[in-house]
Amino acid sequence: MLVILMEDQILAPQQVCQSCLLADSSGQPRWRQGQLRCGHTVSKRSERQPVQYECMMGFRIVNIE
Repeated sequence: MLVILMEDQILAPQQVCQSCLLADSSGQPRWRQGQLRCGHTVSKRSERQPVQYECMMGFRIVNIE
């Protein structure tokens, strides 16, 4: 499940990506084969953290399994 991390909130991508020009046709982040295609990987702070991505719009996205 993809989530967007804010300073003090966790948001569903539908709340943010719907208005993004880089989102796919259903208003979701371009997630394919375990990679965010509309952003880049952010380095992990620890091995226990999931991989974080930063989208082109500046939001942090995490895939929580």
